[in-house]
Amino acid sequence: MRTKIYGAELEELLVEVNYPDSFVTPGVAYYEKEYTTSAFLGEGYYKETFFEGIHIGYGDFLLTKPTSAYFDTDMETVEMHFALGGLARTNSPNFSRDISFNANQHNLIYACGFQGAIEWFAQESVKLLEINVQPSFLKKYLPDGHLFDLFLESMERKQSAVISPHNYPITPQMMKLIQGIIHCDRTGHFKRMFLESHIIELLMLQLEQISSHDCNVFCAIDKQHWERLHAAREILDQQLNANFTLNSLAQQVGTNEFALKKGFKELFGTTVFGYWNQIKMQEARTLLTEGMMNVTEISSKVGYKNPQHFSTAFKKYFGYSPSELKVRY
Repeated sequence: MRTKIYGAELEELLVEVNYPDSFVTPGVAYYEKEYTTSAFLGEGYYKETFFEGIHIGYGDFLLTKPTSAYFDTDMETVEMHFALGGLARTNSPNFSRDISFNANQHNLIYACGFQGAIEWFAQESVKLLEINVQPSFLKKYLPDGHLFDLFLESMERKQSAVISPHNYPITPQMMKLIQGIIHCDRTGHFKRMFLESHIIELLMLQLEQISSHDCNVFCAIDKQHWERLHAAREILDQQLNANFTLNSLAQQVGTNEFALKKGFKELFGTTVFGYWNQIKMQEARTLLTEGMMNVTEISSKVGYKNPQHFSTAFKKYFGYSPSELKVRY
């Protein structure tokens, strides 16, 4: 298994990591590696620890400008992702929409191979903890529940997915475990035991928090209304150039404006028009990188009559203009 990291222009290979036997071979002692990130990110370092079925990566670096890097990996993994500092957005054809993290947020991500760009937008300190486990490890602990069943189905189909459409806050209890993992000074067999126990407890806290939120949402939203909210999201997905109001969309799915607005935010973690803007911008970015349509055509396809208004919205969302993206590709 291997991971490659390229520069922003996809021409220069910056880092290539070939995973050691300790990541897949039972009984092999853990393996550690640390390297500086100045070659492809800001000044800082990234430290990796591997042992049977588990990879731990901790990064701490200081950006001097908005930065992007392109990743290509053949790993099948579930990632326990903890954003400890900084603002990042991942764009990949493996996922139906961008994955964004602000500081002090976490989520669970399944990826079966991965190609895409990760962008950091601010001149600030970036800190992150990534714990990669094999799907079989997660399946041992995954509880029953609608959200978990959907995630499990994605893994069975080998279709990359995020367990929840929105992130969750890192709790003080989680942070204590995270700091223990980062600063563990044990060695040998006892270090591995310490890390494994902390990872299992950290996963328990993630699943517990997600399950609690999931239960609260689905207890508050009855099955019929839940289906209407999903119908509304499907309409938004399929009609990017339509002219909706909250009221007209609510009428289409058989509810009222207030119930749609409130329920959509509770269920999907964002507003109706925040979600619609997100998928419009992601579709526009995909079309731009494919290079088959010009900006005016793409603007019309995602519902903008004025290409200048589209360009302004695109730059506000991504931090660069459509023309700047086309230059990259």
